[in-house]
Amino acid sequence: MTTTAATDWQTRPRPDDADGWIRRAAEVAAVLATDAAARDKAGATPYTEVRLLKDSGLVTLLGPVEHGGGGQDWTTAYRVVREVAKADGSIGQLLGYHYLWNWAARLVGTREQWEHVEAEAARNQWFFGGAVNPRDNDVVVRDEGDTLTFTGRKTFSTGSRVSDVTVLEGVLEGTDQHVFAIVPSDSEGLTFHDDWDNIGQRLTESGSVTIDGVRVPWSAAAGYVDKEFRPRVYNTLNVPTIQLVFVSFYLGIAAGALETAAAYTRTRTRPWLHGGYERAVDEPYVIDTYGDLTAKLWAVEALADAVAAEGQKLHDDPDAVTERARGEFEVRVAAVKARATDVALEVTSRIFEVTGARSTASAEGLDRFWRNVRTHTLHDPVAYKRREVGRHVLTGELPQPTWYS
Repeated sequence: MTTTAATDWQTRPRPDDADGWIRRAAEVAAVLATDAAARDKAGATPYTEVRLLKDSGLVTLLGPVEHGGGGQDWTTAYRVVREVAKADGSIGQLLGYHYLWNWAARLVGTREQWEHVEAEAARNQWFFGGAVNPRDNDVVVRDEGDTLTFTGRKTFSTGSRVSDVTVLEGVLEGTDQHVFAIVPSDSEGLTFHDDWDNIGQRLTESGSVTIDGVRVPWSAAAGYVDKEFRPRVYNTLNVPTIQLVFVSFYLGIAAGALETAAAYTRTRTRPWLHGGYERAVDEPYVIDTYGDLTAKLWAVEALADAVAAEGQKLHDDPDAVTERARGEFEVRVAAVKARATDVALEVTSRIFEVTGARSTASAEGLDRFWRNVRTHTLHDPVAYKRREVGRHVLTGELPQPTWYS
């Protein structure tokens, strides 16, 4: 993909409604799709891809209109991530994580903090990365009077080298209080390591990061006033919102796999020599497989859209979010996360049954869809999501907010 593919974005009017932004995302996906397999194989840092996200306006989708943002909500953001992930799962993840980190200030910060961050992010087209990994608890935050220093290491820092700003997270020394702060990604003491070498999501820049005495003012500690954190139930919406982003790019990858496979079957798959059909598209087992996979995908997409709409009601009135409303929403998210995981893995695996042996050639790149889904769906065990649903059905239990529930 070359930068010339995106040069006309700046001269075109920006979308002004959700449908327009989803169409814009589909246009971006069409650009990404032209060489997605080759870029996946090359594994180069996706500077050009992030430039495309910026030029098209997708990075400012959630930002305030008065500062150059799209003024859209999470229901649109999830659909946009899905569209981009159809062409490139890595870039879909990068964009989804960007939306999450951009939203982090609103999640835990004071009104003054998140209004400032969202305005600056929209005006400057910041691309967000995040060094937030709850399984790494070795980042210590020290109180040094008017400033804080973050020191430690995180195993994963998605967006690292392509980001403009990075969300840091650590535990305030001597307490159990977590502190979030947004810093420039070129801050002194922040070192991103080029050690992401996994089978899938190869372009997500998800390698480790060393944080060596990165200094931030206390005023940048999200949600803190006079060094005291001001909690709200809304703060606990991080997990269900994050998980719906995961669902979005899982479903996008699955849809992209199905579309790519269908195009291959129409034009290149050969009918079985003993089947009695002249075209692969007339083979009963091929027709049945595509019908089965499509029905499953459509069903979980519909569930995802419904759950996203339920969540938007909570985002629309943050101060009204109750523990029960949050818990019931998390159960619904757990259900769609479980189904999206299963369906995406099934779709991306079974497409080979209806494309044929020649489709496994590395030049085709059909394996990238499965590799991408398989890699990220290991983020947290899906069995625990099903458990949340099952316990609620049997006993009425609601998940208690943790880093994963």
